[in-house]
Amino acid sequence: MNHVVVVGAGIVGLAVGAHLAARGDRVTLVDKETGVARHQTGRNSGVIHSGLYYPPGSLKATMSAAGSRSMTAYARSRGIPVETCGKLVVATDDRELPGLHRLADRARANGIDARLVSPAEARRYEPHVRTVGALRVEGTGIVDYPGVCRALVADIESAGGEVRLGEPVVAIRTAGSRAHVRTARADLEADAVVACAGLHADRLAHASGIEPEARILPFRGEYFELAPHAADLVRGLVYPVPDPRFPFLGVHLTRMVDGTVHAGPNAVLALAREGYTWSTVSTRDLADAVTWPGLWHLARHNVVPGAAEVLRSLSARAFARSLARLVPALTVDDLRPAPAGVRAQAIRRDGTLVDDFLVQSAPRQVHVLNAPSPAATAAFEIARHVVRHLDTVLA
Repeated sequence: MNHVVVVGAGIVGLAVGAHLAARGDRVTLVDKETGVARHQTGRNSGVIHSGLYYPPGSLKATMSAAGSRSMTAYARSRGIPVETCGKLVVATDDRELPGLHRLADRARANGIDARLVSPAEARRYEPHVRTVGALRVEGTGIVDYPGVCRALVADIESAGGEVRLGEPVVAIRTAGSRAHVRTARADLEADAVVACAGLHADRLAHASGIEPEARILPFRGEYFELAPHAADLVRGLVYPVPDPRFPFLGVHLTRMVDGTVHAGPNAVLALAREGYTWSTVSTRDLADAVTWPGLWHLARHNVVPGAAEVLRSLSARAFARSLARLVPALTVDDLRPAPAGVRAQAIRRDGTLVDDFLVQSAPRQVHVLNAPSPAATAAFEIARHVVRHLDTVLA
């Protein structure tokens, strides 16, 4: 039995901790926040992704497909709200049809249950959409991810592990056969450390003697909620055909497990790693971003779509116009502000996004350096992958 310190009480860290505890390891999980799922996990759309968008053979593709099953099964076994509702990707004009067909090809390559449907059939699923063609994806679902996290805490504790919240980790070092974790409250000694630090993953790796392959840049995703009088305009999940010029999916409509409908997110560079509003600014975080050459390479290749994202951030009417391309009956009067999220996106020096999950190892340390969406879907698969890395560094 090993003693492993896990850093991070998002869904990936908790899944790693629960996996280790279930196999008999002693687990101490620490997080700077006073509750679980405070950042990416608790501020996303609650979607269980099928793996539609990801390159065949990639970790994201294979782990999403497996994760959609394992996450659904876990939620059902623990009485957590979950539903496999499927989603509709809609082309709103003929120019988007080639992209829709490429998505259908990608779905087949990834073994996903998806099929092209006519506008008439699409409207049987979503009567209020505007579309010239659509892709119906059956395996997509919705779940209460914070509820999953609370259940994972219970799993860790029932197996004899400890979850310590409100305890920031300052540094990690290894000496011989031991790993030492310094927190704001104590010095912890263990056989190994697994860091799942999300928005601060690269910084914690650097503070632990590891040179990260990429830097984390924070992209805020802003949401609205449909007012009750407009919620019936959306039955399930309605997505646009992704813009191939831009690395994010575009605003979409998601019926949540509580029956509300969320609209969004857009994607704008946040002015702080935990910058959930424009007024939240960190000079350190901003300096980290603007001095990273990768940001400027990325910006140079995404000027037009990037400007559109900023406009949607500053104007609810512009946001509503984007939604109305999908569901014409929606207007700005149907939107109510909802909490934003921040995506921790790893970007290399040359401006390329780290498209897949990224894990780096060192003696007695494993660091998860890139785990944005669909990491929540694939949390149990990522946990197994991380633990295999851990077993290698401990061998």
